[in-house]
Order: sequence, then C-alpha cells, then structure tokens
Amino acid sequence: MVKDTSVLLEEKRVFKANYRIVEEAHVKNWEAEIEKGKDPVSYWAEKAEQFEWFKKWDKVLDESKKPFYKWFTKGKINLSYNAVDRWVSSDKRNQVAVLYANEHGEERKLTYYELYREVNKMANALKNLGVKKGDTVSMYLPMCTELLVSMLACTRIGAVHSVVYSGLSVGAFVERMNDANAKVLITADGTYRRGKIIDLKKIADEALLQCPTIETVVVVKHTGNPIKISELSGREIFYETLIDGESDDCPVEEMDAEDPLFILYTSGSTGKPKGVLHTTAGYMVGVATTLKNIFDIHNGDLWWCTGDVGWITGHSYSIYGPLLLGTTTLIYEGAPDYPDPGAWWNIVEKYGVTKFYTAPTAIRHLMRYGSKYPNLYNLSSLKIMGSVGEPMNPEAWMWLYNKVGKTKIPIMDTWWQTETGMHMISPLPISPLKPGTPTLPIPGVDADVVDENGNSVPLGKGGYLVIKKPWPAMFRTLYKDEERFVDSYWKEIPGGVYNAGDIARKDEDGYIWIQGRSDDVLNIAGHRVGTSEVESAFVSHPAVAECAVIGKSDPIKGHVIKSFVILKEGYTLNTNLIEDLQKHVRYELGPVAVLGEIKQVDQLPKTRSGKIMRRILRAQEEGEDLGDTSTLED
Repeated sequence: MVKDTSVLLEEKRVFKANYRIVEEAHVKNWEAEIEKGKDPVSYWAEKAEQFEWFKKWDKVLDESKKPFYKWFTKGKINLSYNAVDRWVSSDKRNQVAVLYANEHGEERKLTYYELYREVNKMANALKNLGVKKGDTVSMYLPMCTELLVSMLACTRIGAVHSVVYSGLSVGAFVERMNDANAKVLITADGTYRRGKIIDLKKIADEALLQCPTIETVVVVKHTGNPIKISELSGREIFYETLIDGESDDCPVEEMDAEDPLFILYTSGSTGKPKGVLHTTAGYMVGVATTLKNIFDIHNGDLWWCTGDVGWITGHSYSIYGPLLLGTTTLIYEGAPDYPDPGAWWNIVEKYGVTKFYTAPTAIRHLMRYGSKYPNLYNLSSLKIMGSVGEPMNPEAWMWLYNKVGKTKIPIMDTWWQTETGMHMISPLPISPLKPGTPTLPIPGVDADVVDENGNSVPLGKGGYLVIKKPWPAMFRTLYKDEERFVDSYWKEIPGGVYNAGDIARKDEDGYIWIQGRSDDVLNIAGHRVGTSEVESAFVSHPAVAECAVIGKSDPIKGHVIKSFVILKEGYTLNTNLIEDLQKHVRYELGPVAVLGEIKQVDQLPKTRSGKIMRRILRAQEEGEDLGDTSTLED
C-alpha cells in the first residue's frame, strides 16, 4: 500500500534547451506534439506512414481482447526490408550503415549495400538449414557485425530470433534456448573482454548437451581463438563456410503486422526468466519514431548506443532504430575503462560520434576518475547524450553535463523497459531539463502515478507508475505463459492499466521522478522512501562513487537504511567519514532518512546490463534464497 507521504529529494536546477538544438529539432513545439498524441490511434497511424508497406492495415488498434492488444491489423510489412533494402535504392546506398570497433583498435565498416548483400546471403543460408517462417534461431554472440546480420536475416525470412547475452552462464543459456525451442544456434569462438578472450564456444558446447531442439550450430570465427568443430552428428559449421557461395538475393517474407519478431528474456525476481515477445509492425513504428524525435537523428549523424544487443536497449537502439532511420550505428566491443577509463571518450573523438546513449551505472563508474579522462579528448562532435537502464542520480547527470558535455549538450534521460520496447518517458531536445528525471511521457504515451485503487495521487506523493493506454511497441505476451503475462502486469491495479512495477512521483511541472522498483521502496515510519533517492543523496557526497541501499527490518521504524558504498580513489570508510555521510544524507533527505549500517564494498551485485540487484543484497542480509540469478554479473 502506498502511503500519502513521500520523501522528496529536492532538485530545483532547470536547464533550458540550446537554441541551436531547437532550430534543428524534428519536433519544435512540444505542446503541439503532446496535443496530437492525445489521440494515440491517429498519432501512431501518422508515424507508421514513414515505412514501406506491402499492404496497409485495416485497423490501427484492435482492443477487442484486452490486454492482448493488436496494432496495424492485417497490414503486411517486413522489418529487414525497411531497415536495409529501402536505403539500397536511395542515395544512402554507399553510406556506412554499421561501424564496428573493438578494444584492440580493430574496425569493420559495412555500407547499406554491403549489409544488404550480407543479410541476403545469411537469409538464404538459414533457409538451406531448414529454417522456416515462425522457427526460432538463438544467438550467443559478442557485439559483432555477424550478430546484427543474423538478426536481420531472420526478420527477412520470418524467423523469430532470440538473442542470449554473451556473458550469461551455461544454466541461464540452456534455460533460454530450451524455452524458446530454438532450432539453430549461432555462436562464436570468443569475445573480447578487458584484454582477454572469453571462450563462448566452450560454454555453448557444455550447454548444448542439454538442448535437444538445436539441430545446427553455426560458429563465427571472431577472435581467432583456436577451436575445434565437434563431430556431433555433423551438425556444426563455420559461419564463413555456411554463407560461402550463397546468393546475395533473397526474397523478403511478407510479414503480418502481428507476426512474432523476437523473444527476449528478462530476469524475474523469482522463478524462471520471462520470455518477452515482441511483434513486427508496432515495434518498428515505436522504435523508429522515438529514436528520431528524442535523439533528433539527421543525415550525417554517427549514433552510438553502448547497450549490448543481448538486452532490449541493443535491439531497439543499437540495431533496429538507427537502421530504420537510415543512419550510421556504431557497435563497440569493449569495456568503458579498458585499456583505461578514457576508452569511450577516445572512440567519440576518433570517429566523431554525434549522439551518445549509455547507462547511469557506466557514468557513475567513470566518475570515480574525475574529469581527467574526458579532458584528454576532443568531444566537440557530440550534440546530444542520453541515459537508459535505471534512474540517473542528479550527481551523475551533472557530471555528464559538465565534464563531458561542457554545459552545452542536452541529456535525454529515458525511462522504458524490455516490455515496452521503446522509450516511454523522456525529454525531447527542446525540453527544459532537470537532473534526475526523465521528465514527461512522450507524445502518444499516457503515463500516470496512481494509488493501489488506480486513482491519480497528488503532486509530490509516491505511487505506482502505470501506462493507461496501449502503445505500438508494447510486448504482446510472455512466451508460453499468458497467465503470468496477465497476472504480472495487468491485474494488480484496477482499470486495465499496465503496471510498470516502479514507484514514482510527479513534481509541480508534471515531471515524473522514478523512485525505484516497487519492491525496492523502503517504508520508514510510514514514509515511502525511494532507493534511488537515498542512493542519489549518497552519491552527491564527494567521497562516494556508487551506492546501493536496502531496508533492514526494525521493530520500531519498520525499516532502517543499510547502505553499501563504493568510495572514490583516496577515501576510506572511517568513523569521521561515516558521521559525515550520515549528516549529508539527512541534510539531503530530511530526518526520515534513518541510517543504520554503512558498509564499504569493492563492487555491487549488478545485472550484466548494469542494474543494481538490491534484492540480492536483501536476500543475503536476511539469509533467504537468492531467486533467479541468471543475469547476475558476478
């Protein structure tokens, strides 16, 4: 139950849009665009016109079987055609579509025409392996060009792809492949990670002993790591051998708007991972529209989303979004701090990145090293930056704005989920910005903060973040688990709204502040205290690089706050610093911030996409079962 009180981490700084950004922006009038979006059916229908359809839709939105919504019903389209073929017949034919780089300084470029040929060859090769429309192909690959070629080849012939992040262990890998009933696995000899080669083929071999549905294993020679093709029924083949001699002409499959596009697994707090199913047309419309408007993509942009393709960020905004817009996308295989903490800034300078999208956890990590590394590089090519994955602490926001952007570059702090498929709450380049908030629901999206009865809560009060109307890129179900789909997302809050699972509040301007996951919100003497707000208070102290907090049971207060802190170089957690941190956090949040123990740690439990797994800390503290740890980094 959400009480009528909420801790408010006061944030009064407002940053207005740069006039040069406003002049270039696709959306120049925020209020007018919001007004258009109040009729989401006509709004998204207009956005769908940007694509080439084999057959136009009969109906924009079918709500006859809520919450199993359908978009652009009876329409016929193909994502691969719109992301690749469409540009081959235009003046973008010889423009670089994909720029691959890695931590060793190696690179590979594919123009749209070269990408077209590669995708066609792989599509024909998959068909020759017996892959048909509706079959599932799993991928366990690093960030490499063969990964996106394979994804686009699947969408070209109507196969469903299921990408498994290349950092997952054998058990998590097996569970995902078997649940998806994958017919083909595409993997590699290895992936680069901080100067080492991780042997993906070895992990795949172990997993395949438990994966009876896999008929063929395709292996990419990526790192040169010596491997052997096994003699298991002759079912293994090198990627290069597979596509050798294949035609670079493959007819595209005319896909129904609601045909499955991909399955992507996201970890649940307990139980097995959830197979999020996205379909074709609505996903295309939502992803392309949001990337174009929020990051203001123009001809000549070099777009870099640091998100791995093993996660939804990589699907939507490393691969599909930029290619659907005909821009150049940079794919980087490497860590932000290898060979040194200037690695990413070196890439920005070397290639002239114009639009940069990353995660708050990476920014907080780089903050430890101060402004030294951003100052070593010329970052003047940057026009817009953005963040994704979890709430961005005001301190991290200000560091990125001041040290990297030199107070000239707006930051698009976006809120969305694997399930939403696309950005849902975000500023536009023309929006006034406040550090720590993704601002307002984007045009065409109806989001609100409500109580347990579905009623809007007063400004400044905590409540549940919900989406009140369907949106085109929404997931359609959980694969093979429709009951869980309904129960987990659509039942808890009355009114047929989508429950995002986050606690949030609105400020006086209607800006939405994400306080944390609903199971991460602390109850201290009847006050709802968001973990992200407490962590932001800690990180705003000059000694703290990162922080995670949990609620520890207290017979009087309900919860007291236990904090796990990573300190910046040169600091040690002694009695004086503990007292200073306690005073600082109470000053930032008020007396409701009842602090218990503060513990110094070297690392925090995170998913491989960078989100802090506070439930792991809680479970360890209470001596409980850890639940699903398949996406845990270490």
